[in-house]
Amino acid sequence: MVHAFSEKGSAKGKDYCILFNSLWAPLPHDLGKASLLQLQNQTVSVLCSPSDVPEGGFSNTIPMVMRGNCTFYEKVRLAQINGARGLLIVSRERLVPPAGNRSQYEEIDIPVALLSYADMLDIGKSFGRSVKVAMYAPSEPVLDYNMVIIFIMAVGTVAVGGYWAGSRDVKKRYMKHKRDDGAEKHEDETVDVSPVMICVFVVMCCSMLVLLYYFYDDLVYGIIGIFCLAASVGLYSCLSPFVRRFPWGKCRVPDNNLPYFHKRPQVRMLLLALFCVAVSVVWVVFRNEDQWAWVLQDALGIAFCLYMLKTIRLPTFKGCTLLLLVLFVYDVFFVFITPYFTETGESIMVEVAAGPTDSATHEKLPMVLKVPRLNFSPLALCDRPFSLLGFGDILVPGLLVAYCHRFDIQVQSSRVYFVACTTAYGIGLLVTFVALALMQKGQPALLYLVPCTLLTSFVVALWRKELGMFWTGSGFAKELPQPPLVISPVSCPKPPKEASPLVSRPEADEQTTNPTLHTEEPNSGPSCSGEPPASSPGAEEQTESSEQAGAPTPCIEEQTAQQEGAPESKNLPVEQSQSD
Repeated sequence: MVHAFSEKGSAKGKDYCILFNSLWAPLPHDLGKASLLQLQNQTVSVLCSPSDVPEGGFSNTIPMVMRGNCTFYEKVRLAQINGARGLLIVSRERLVPPAGNRSQYEEIDIPVALLSYADMLDIGKSFGRSVKVAMYAPSEPVLDYNMVIIFIMAVGTVAVGGYWAGSRDVKKRYMKHKRDDGAEKHEDETVDVSPVMICVFVVMCCSMLVLLYYFYDDLVYGIIGIFCLAASVGLYSCLSPFVRRFPWGKCRVPDNNLPYFHKRPQVRMLLLALFCVAVSVVWVVFRNEDQWAWVLQDALGIAFCLYMLKTIRLPTFKGCTLLLLVLFVYDVFFVFITPYFTETGESIMVEVAAGPTDSATHEKLPMVLKVPRLNFSPLALCDRPFSLLGFGDILVPGLLVAYCHRFDIQVQSSRVYFVACTTAYGIGLLVTFVALALMQKGQPALLYLVPCTLLTSFVVALWRKELGMFWTGSGFAKELPQPPLVISPVSCPKPPKEASPLVSRPEADEQTTNPTLHTEEPNSGPSCSGEPPASSPGAEEQTESSEQAGAPTPCIEEQTAQQEGAPESKNLPVEQSQSD
C-alpha cells in the first residue's frame, strides 16, 4: 500500500494499491513505521537513461515514472544511484510484481513497486503536486472466518459423497438384475481403480502439473473447458434424483434419429440438462467477477467432487493405501522440494494453483474451492484475497471414506469405519489450517490428511479384528447374496379320514419326503400333504414317526405346481385302480 496525503494538510490521507517485490527491498508492515517522503512526479519520462534524470537527482524523494522501454532493474538502478529512497512505476497494464534475478536483488536496496495509471491520476486530482507518501505492506490476519466456510464445505462434501457412494454401490449390487423402467438409466456406472490405473494417474498428474508450470497460458483455457463439461455432468448427476421425484414432466421426446434424443429422454430430464449447461456457461462468462462468481465456482466444484466420489471406486484398502501414499509423496514433493529447482524459488504447486504472476492471461485454474477473506484488510483495495482448497484434497481422502462406508454395510458395523474416517478427515483439515497460519505459506494438505485418515482406518480395523477383511475388501469382488425367497405357509383344511382315497406305501413315503408334491382332483383345492390318509398303513406309520420327531410337514401352495401337476392328478385314480 502507498498512503498519500497533501503537504498542506488540507485533505485527508488515502491508501492506494501497489504491487512490490520484497526481494528488492522489504517494506514495513505498519504505516506508523513507514517513512514519509516527498513524491516527485516524473511521469513524463520512463527513466531508462541518465538523460531522464532531472537536475539535482532524486535526493531523499520517491520518484514516480512510467513503465516501459527498459527493465525494472535499469529503472531502479538509476533511481538508487541518483539518491532516491524508493521508486513507483506507473503502469497502464495489469499490475504485476516487478521481477529480477538474484544478482540484481543483491545490488538494489530501495523498494520498487507498481502503481496503476488510474490511481496516479487520482493522486494528482486529490492532492495536487505537493504530495507526501509512505509505502508499507500490511500483514494479512493469521486466521480468517472463511476457514470455517471451507471446513464445512470440504467435510460436508467428503461425508455426503462417501455416504452416497457406499449406499449406492450396495444398492446397485442387489438391484443388478432388475430391468430399468425406461430407456434411460437411473444409475451411472462405477469405475474400479486398479494399481496400474493409480500409477498411470499419478504420472499424468505430474506431467500435467509440469506442463502447466511452463505453458500455463496455452493450457489454462483447455482446463477451464474441461472443468465446465465435468461440472455440468456432476451437477446433472446430483440433481437428477430430486428431479425424478417431481410428478410432472414425465412425457418423453417423440421418436427421432438424433444423437442422445433417439433414447427419448423425459422432458424434465432434458430441461435439467439444459439448466446445468446454462449454469456452467454463466460461470464461464463471469468467472473473473470476484464479488459473486466464487459462489458459483464452489457449487460446481462440490457437484463435480460428489460425482467423482460416486463414480470412482476403490475395491480394497490396499488400493486406498497405495493411492493415498503415492499422492502424499506427490503433494509434498511439488510444494516443498520443487522450490530448490525453480529459478524464482517458488513451488510449482503453489505457482500453478494461484496462477503465475507473469501470466499474460491472468486466468486462474478453477479446480479449487475458493472463499474470500472476511476480515477487513487494506489489501482488499488491490485484489480480493481468497483462501483455496484443491479438489484433490477432497477427492483423495473421500475415496477412502466411501470405501469405509461400503465395508461398514458389508460387515454390518453400524458405520463405525465411516464415522471414524470422516472425523479423522476433519481433524486433519484443522491441522492443515493451523500449519498454514503458523508458517504463513502454502501447505500440502495431503501431508496432514493422509496420515490422519489412513492411520484411523487401520486402527479401527485392527481394534475390531477385521484387518484381513478390511485390507483385501473381502466380499466386494463377489456379488452380494440375493435376499432369500420367503414362502408363507397356507393353512389347509384337514380332510376327513373316511373320505381319503387309498394310497400305496411308496406314494405315502413320497408325499412325506417331498412336501411340495400333492394330488388334487380336477375341481378340488390344494391338498395338505402334511396329513396323510388314515386308510393307508404306511401312511399311519409315517405320521406316527413324524409326530414322534416333532417335525410337522408344512403345507405349501404354489401356482406353478398346480398348473403343471394337473395332468398327473388326473391319472392318479387310474394308477390306483391298477394297483388294486
